[in-house]
Parts: sequence; structure tokens; C-alpha cells
Amino acid sequence: MNQTHYIPKSNFVRIIYTMKKSLFSTRFLEFSMSLFLLVGLSYTTQAQVAITAVPFLQIEPDSRGAAMGNTGVAIADNASAIFWNPAGLAFQQGNQASITHSNWLANFNVDDLFYDYLVGKYNVEGIGTIGAHLTYLNLGEQIQTNEDSPDIISKFNSYELALGLSYGFEVNKNLALGTSLRLIYSSLASGTTVSQQKVNPGNSIGVDLALLYKTNPLILGENKARFSAGFNLSNIGPGMQYTDNAQKDPLPTTLRAGFALEFDLDPEGYNSITLATDISKIMARKKEVISTQAGVSDTSYVAAGAIEALFSSWDTFQRFDGQEYVDVSLFQQLMFGAGLEYWYNDLFALRSGFYYEDPNNGDRKYITFGAGLRYNAFGIDFSYIKTLESDHPLANTLRFSVLLNF
Repeated sequence: MNQTHYIPKSNFVRIIYTMKKSLFSTRFLEFSMSLFLLVGLSYTTQAQVAITAVPFLQIEPDSRGAAMGNTGVAIADNASAIFWNPAGLAFQQGNQASITHSNWLANFNVDDLFYDYLVGKYNVEGIGTIGAHLTYLNLGEQIQTNEDSPDIISKFNSYELALGLSYGFEVNKNLALGTSLRLIYSSLASGTTVSQQKVNPGNSIGVDLALLYKTNPLILGENKARFSAGFNLSNIGPGMQYTDNAQKDPLPTTLRAGFALEFDLDPEGYNSITLATDISKIMARKKEVISTQAGVSDTSYVAAGAIEALFSSWDTFQRFDGQEYVDVSLFQQLMFGAGLEYWYNDLFALRSGFYYEDPNNGDRKYITFGAGLRYNAFGIDFSYIKTLESDHPLANTLRFSVLLNF
């Protein structure tokens, strides 16, 4: 038997679309619930997160990072550092609030499928900068019908949310450490019954551990530059459980590391460019369990614990591609993002990037674009995803972020 079971992404996309467009039976609800729990929503780290719950925690929230190929762990210089790298709060001054909105999976043309992210930071004299965030993914209204007839049994709303606090502190002028604590709530089909089991909301707690290093100002050519490196291990915590007899599904614990180089294009600093790259990996695994009763051996697969998975998820695993099981090497499990940002006089920004996953591990490949404006205390950013496949569910995804400094 194989170490890990996966469901092909093509089936998942069809299931989500059907859920939003038609009635579904109790049997179909059970299958759909399994896909939610095993595959997650929105393609986000689809193949590798196939054994995790609440993958909405992996949706890159701010338009700036999303426009730069999903990079930000080594930048982390605004309130959205809470997602990318909470250690970045340590180097920040002032107060800021920001909200991001996106109609998620825009190709489905479903109005009640959307994503919102509210984040803020507040500087406390003598303590440092503290951040807070609220993440909300609305999956809309669902209808449960009888298995053999169109009679409606119930209607319910599906949604997921997370609420958290973050803090970063300086070890010295170049090095900072940070952490976050978030409460996670997932209501996929609460109040319904599947296979005589009542479906309950899932609850958990996630912790982030982060580091950010920044060099002293450098001279590149005749202009100023600065190099930074970041690390964030996010969403460490107990798994989610939706029914009494279900095995817990782990959180999408993610290891993210990256580098950034910011440099001026002129001595006055009116024009500047930032180059950034992020490499990330989902730290989750299922492990084989063999039990023997009455001389008969039975093999099952359960999720490894959060700490155990940090050490057991560095090997090759197998996933089902719809026809056969294929090996996914450690390198293939890595997800890559690279981005570029240009600023003119800290007033106007242009951004672009590229994101890549191996075909055996999610197969997301797309180009990102975006721009930003700043005027006094007000700012606005947007990002756009141009997928390399016209029918990709993330095609034409737009994010809009509004910022306020006070």
C-alpha cells in the first residue's frame, strides 16, 4: 500500500462546480465532504495538501504579495507580514489597517464564493508592534436532498474563518523573531447528517514561528541596497475533526523561506526595485497503521501529528493521478514563487511575478501582475492571475486591497 492517498484535482474541480450549481444527495454530500477534507478548496497547494483540512489558510491574502508571484516572507514590511512572516512586525513603526477582497474561483461565476482578509498592526511604545487578522472564506448556501428524490432535507451555509494575534521582536538591529496564534473555525456542513453521523464544525489552534534577517544598507554600484532573508513555519497545531468517528485531518502546516533584494536605481532614491523569491512546502503526511484482530491484519492510514510530520515529510511520497500512483520526490514537493516590484517615489508601484508547482504536485503555473498607489495615509493595491491554462479555476482571479495608515 502507499503512504498517502490523494484525489485527482480534475474530480475536485467538477465536484465544487456541481455543489454550487445543483442539488446534491446525501450520498453526494458525503463524497463532497470527503473532498473538502482531503483536497481542500481553491486548488491551493492542491496535491500536497490533499491530506489536510482548512487549506483556506494557504490563500495568499494581500494583493501586493499575490502580484509578486506569491512572495513576501523576506519582505514583510506592512501589516500583511502577519501572513508572510510575523517577525517582520519587529522592524515596523506606526499603525496600519488593511482589507483584501476577492471573488474566489472567478471562472465558476458564483457570486457567493468569496474571500476576505482584514488585518491591522498597532505599535505600542516600549513593547513593539502587535498585529491581528481575520480571515474569512464564504462557500455559499448548499442544499441537501434525499438520495432517491429531489426532496430538500435541509439548507446550510458553508464557511471558514480564522482569527489571530501576532507579535515580532528584535533580537538586534538585523535579526527579528516572530510568532502568531490563531483560532480556526470551519463550518462545511454543520447540522447535517452523513452516514448517521452528525457533521459538526471543526475547531483548532494554529501557531507560527518566524525569523527575518536584514543586512545593513549596502552599496550596489553607486546606489543603496539591502538584502533580507526570511523563514516562517505556519499553522502548527492539532488537526480538525468534523464527525465523532472521523480521523482528524491535519492543519496545512507550511514551511516558507525566501530572499529579497531591494535597491535604488538613482542616488536620490526616487526609483527603486525589489526582487523576491519564496520557496514553500506543506509539512503533512499520512502514516501506515497495521492492526491485527483474530489473526487478520488490516492496514489503514492516519494523519501524522503536527510535530511528527515536521520530521517525517521530507521523503518521497505517492499520489494518485487519476489512473495510477506516481512518486513525488522532495524537490517536486517544493513550490516556487518569484516576483519583482518597482516603486516611483513611494507613490506608485508596478508588480509582476511567476508561480510554479510541479505537475505531480498541484501543477499550478501562472503569471501575476499588479499595481499600487499611495497618497498620504491611504493606499490601494490590486493583483491579477494569468494562468497558463484558459480553463484553470484560478484564471482571472482579482484581489483588491485597501490600506490606511494612522
